[in-house]
Amino acid sequence: MSWLSSLKPVTTLPEYPGPYKVGSIDVEIPVAGLNSPSPAPDSSISTVAYRIFYPCEPSASDRPVRWIPNPQRGYMAAYARFMGANSAFASVFSFFPQLFYYINIPVHRNAPLLSPPTKSSRWPVMVFSHGLGGTRNAYSQIVGSVSSHGVVVIAPEHRDGSCPISYIRATPDTPAKAVDYVTLSHEPREDVWERRDEQLKIRLWELGVIHDSMLKMDAGEEIRNLDENKSKNKKLDTSNLLSMFKEKLDMHRPGSIVWAGHSFGAATMHQLVKTIYWQTSPERKYAYVPLFSPRATSEIAKQITPFSPVVLLDMWCLPLQSPNTRWLKDKPMPCYAPPGPGGTTLVAILSEAFYNWSVHMKETKRLLSEDPSTSSPKRTKPGPRFFYPVSSAHLSQSDFGLLFKWISKTIFHVEEPERILNLNTRCILQMMRENGFDVAETIRIDAEEEMEAAKGKDMEVVESNRSGDWKILDSQGKVRGWIAVTTDLYEKDEDLTAASNKSPADAVVEHEVLGQTTK
Repeated sequence: MSWLSSLKPVTTLPEYPGPYKVGSIDVEIPVAGLNSPSPAPDSSISTVAYRIFYPCEPSASDRPVRWIPNPQRGYMAAYARFMGANSAFASVFSFFPQLFYYINIPVHRNAPLLSPPTKSSRWPVMVFSHGLGGTRNAYSQIVGSVSSHGVVVIAPEHRDGSCPISYIRATPDTPAKAVDYVTLSHEPREDVWERRDEQLKIRLWELGVIHDSMLKMDAGEEIRNLDENKSKNKKLDTSNLLSMFKEKLDMHRPGSIVWAGHSFGAATMHQLVKTIYWQTSPERKYAYVPLFSPRATSEIAKQITPFSPVVLLDMWCLPLQSPNTRWLKDKPMPCYAPPGPGGTTLVAILSEAFYNWSVHMKETKRLLSEDPSTSSPKRTKPGPRFFYPVSSAHLSQSDFGLLFKWISKTIFHVEEPERILNLNTRCILQMMRENGFDVAETIRIDAEEEMEAAKGKDMEVVESNRSGDWKILDSQGKVRGWIAVTTDLYEKDEDLTAASNKSPADAVVEHEVLGQTTK
């Protein structure tokens, strides 16, 4: 029993490191009331769902949010199926199901939005897309940490079959529906690419519709939220919570939204910004049919520019290898287009496991380079902010690495899971600061400046003439265990004989558990 006790998940995730308390609202909106920038790929998906993380009033004291969404039993059963009967995680689920019901996200449900102290009197905005097995709650630690520094983060729950399960509420015109996880082969075959293309079509369309819902929130338009958002605070009017975001979101300037994601979610954001930016290119080949075709006059088409910040965490490359989108794959990220700043707006953070997955690593380098069409990409602009923390696994950027610390350490050899997430957060925030986003500074202790803080010094470093958390983006190893990577390709790198062709789940099992990494 003592061994089983060590497997127990934590019941409360750590408090967020930023200076602001974080509020959260669950949102589900009928798509019939929203403007879709392109035709819906699946008419049975009648709503879009997401969780909002936002800086809230410091006096907020409502009940927390449960990590397992409602209906909890349905999600628990789906997670057990997703993880497989023989996995260590499924064993924990089977022994301690009641513990999972009480895991809390350290946010304040439906709390009043804090008035932005920014120069624009609006909060910066980020949209974060989950990976396979994720939900709108599964990355709460990293998105909540970003939000605690003064960012409104939208975390969608995709209805493409990548969640363990997702529930679509009934609307006046459509019945309720459950979308189960879709199990696909990870072989690089035509039928597999077609299915992944279908998933990406749904994900990209959802992001377009969600973007429209955000615009309506900021405009103060009445939005029908199907989530009841019940509260113990009887003084709080929960009937129109979204109205508090009126004129509070800094999302109207082209290039003002940060597009972020993990694994399949990172691939989604990579595809989103490239699809929109290059859709009007005169070079576009006739054989290429985009997975998402927003109208040129749509607001999301206007939003994506060479200056749009993009955050890619452990990007999974297989969905980007489809023959149907090969032309797009060979185009660079918008930041490398002629007017763009280069990789200064592009953050890519790997786990050490994905860094050691050499076949996949080569393709990642290619896709993040200035010219993905060649093995010898030119370099005329700065490369991406590209790093990995040592002793990290694919699950380290999600909540799983914190909830199951014993398993993370024993099976996946993860060290310092909270610090790994803190390094990710610091990198994202510093990229935003250096690109003009008005976010709070990283406190000294989280920036690992304890000695300077103890001496009463600020964070300025005379040798560099820079202040703030500049070290996290430095490529000279200024931060312990934070390794800089370039997009340079070398002859010793393996050829892509299998087109980077395992899922993140396969990478965890084969590369991290069995130790079959190719270094």
